[in-house]
Amino acid sequence: MNKPNRKQDALDYHSNGRPGKIQVVPTKPTNSQRDLTLAYSPGVAEPCLRIADNVEDVYKYTAKGNLVGVITNGTAVLGLGNIGPEAAKPVMEGKGLLFKIYADIDVFDLEVNAKTVDEFVAIVKALEPTFGGINLEDISAPTCFEIERRLKAEMKIPVMHDDQHGTAIISGAALINACEIQGKKLDKIKMVVNGAGAAAVSCSKIYLSLGVKKENLVMFDINGLLNPERTDLDEMRMQFATERKDIKTLADAMKGADVFIGLSAGHVVTPDMLKQMAKNPIVFAMANPVPEIDYDVAIKTRKDILMATGRADFPNQVNNVLGFPYIFRGALDVRATAINEEMKLAAVKAIAEMAKKPVPEEVNLAYNTKNLKFGRDYIIPKPMDQRLICEVSTAVARAAMESGVARKAITDWDAYSEQLRLRIGSDDRLLRNIANKAKQSPKRVVFAEADNYKILKAAQIVKEEGIATPILLGNLARIKRIIKESDLELDDIHIIDPREECEHFNEYAEYLFDKRQRRGITLSEARKMLTQRNYYGVCMVQFGQADALISGLTKDYVSTVKPALQIIGTEKGVNRVAGMYMMITKKGPVFIGDATVNVNPTVQELVDITVLIEHSVKQFNIKPRIAILSYSNFGSNEGDIPVKTRETVRILHEKYPDMIVDGDMQANFALNSDLLADNFPFSTLNGAPANTLVFPNLESGNIAYKLLQEIGGAEAVGPILLGLKKSVHVLQLGSSVREIVNMVTIAVVDAQEKDGK
Repeated sequence: MNKPNRKQDALDYHSNGRPGKIQVVPTKPTNSQRDLTLAYSPGVAEPCLRIADNVEDVYKYTAKGNLVGVITNGTAVLGLGNIGPEAAKPVMEGKGLLFKIYADIDVFDLEVNAKTVDEFVAIVKALEPTFGGINLEDISAPTCFEIERRLKAEMKIPVMHDDQHGTAIISGAALINACEIQGKKLDKIKMVVNGAGAAAVSCSKIYLSLGVKKENLVMFDINGLLNPERTDLDEMRMQFATERKDIKTLADAMKGADVFIGLSAGHVVTPDMLKQMAKNPIVFAMANPVPEIDYDVAIKTRKDILMATGRADFPNQVNNVLGFPYIFRGALDVRATAINEEMKLAAVKAIAEMAKKPVPEEVNLAYNTKNLKFGRDYIIPKPMDQRLICEVSTAVARAAMESGVARKAITDWDAYSEQLRLRIGSDDRLLRNIANKAKQSPKRVVFAEADNYKILKAAQIVKEEGIATPILLGNLARIKRIIKESDLELDDIHIIDPREECEHFNEYAEYLFDKRQRRGITLSEARKMLTQRNYYGVCMVQFGQADALISGLTKDYVSTVKPALQIIGTEKGVNRVAGMYMMITKKGPVFIGDATVNVNPTVQELVDITVLIEHSVKQFNIKPRIAILSYSNFGSNEGDIPVKTRETVRILHEKYPDMIVDGDMQANFALNSDLLADNFPFSTLNGAPANTLVFPNLESGNIAYKLLQEIGGAEAVGPILLGLKKSVHVLQLGSSVREIVNMVTIAVVDAQEKDGK
């Protein structure tokens, strides 16, 4: 039960500030009188007339195509019962919020005073011109069955009662995977369903569609077993009545059963019932908040059990949010006239398949786990997995087209997937493109700090994704212990401890001594230096036993850069190295430098840094537009920095006439092309914002990237070390697994580029 303070927290959450959880936000400019005349009178008449001529243009000129009505009469709200439409409104607002954050679907929630089927159907039918789809919610059985049936038959937009089909779709995916893990066949399993409400009936229907045999399914409601002798069953429930005479109670039915599906009430299943089930039983105890049997009790009773619940604090949560946002997303995007069985089954299979794919590290972090992977404790994806929108929506859209209910065709599925990613703000196209490039020719990457969980997890990911072949440096026993404790799949990875007798050690020592003997290094000191992983790893790269090195998670920047400079050195024609960050922002990638190496560069050093950065940006198939930043705009202020940056630009224009570069300029003018054009129409950057920012010193660059990261919400990829002969890259102290994976990907692409040279 909720504690009093939790209850108050919930009340405060809904009432503080602006009451409720959702609001309407304009999507067009409204800053001027002209904007308002276009938005309303007289400009609004033009789209009205177009729609009057062709009603399908309503999708072109209005929000209908991305608008769902979440509609209830409040007769079956959560587990609270018939509490009325007003009391249902917080739940409907919450449903609207989930539609928005998971699938970028706008919602108007409607709570209606309509108790009869005829009243409800009449109201919703009259709203068809407003919405692109209808999500029915919290309507009591059996009226919900008839309401949905009639609305689907009488409306030409998708209609779905999520309480029925949402649970059915998610649990259907879970059932497919549970049977695979437990070694059971869908057409052979004996199933017990406890509960005969809307969700239970819909679940049972979808299980039959997946292959469960009707004669192997028995269903119970609060009054007992559903059988033909019962006179209190409606037509919907009667189809699940069993003729079997050997079953009278739930305990009878559980004997030898393979699967128990609970959509009823807490604590109706006992440990003794579990003990009577078949070998490797499957139990979905989905009553919420109290399952039919406690999770801990169940797994203690049967070591071979596979368990799912409706709760987030146990593994395998059957949560409708895995389905409804993406099902409607796919349906809306092809302007489907219905959500049919083919679309629902497509969603089931897409969700089931997704659980078998490697889990993104951000999902592990969100659920405070280390290594989620397909198995008894992970049979369906987690709600925070952002891949759902692409996997499920695409499957649903395809099924709509193939089953003939789509009014709009999708022809470029890659472009559609990209649109879906952008809808939820994951604008990481550049990173995906870099990853694809890395996968074309994976490289051997040395991880110098491999006795760290985050490094090992990143190594597993890049190995599984085909980005790189990891080589691990560190304490062998510690690395193996972390791998075992975290259940990581790195058994076949090469591990080297430079402090022990290891391959090539003497060869590396002789080389280091030869390189540094006139810098005060003896052979003995060279051998000692090689016990440090960065020195050993850099030698591996130099000698071709590896292609790239990643370090810096727990060490300072210099401890990685110094060995690389001493052993590998700079590229031909390059006088110095520099550090560049790729900032992934909502407006696209922005490259900045130098923020890590050169403290107060001279004019010539700024020129060299700019040339290095420009070349690197081009490697990512992006045309650099470079702003040399200052606190001045084209001479508006004097001082050492404006003078230095103006002279840098003069030299760049003279020596590199094809380079798109300008300065000195302030950052806001560099990033706002309208502002720049209005005030400085002569600038060579006019036409588009700068995408590459060169700072006058390390201080300003370092401050800027960290502000962008923390306040601006940009994702920082880097520092990318520029100018070395071979691929060596430094992590930010305390980098996340995702950031490590990104840097490995960059290192692989850098190694490919250097190999090409």
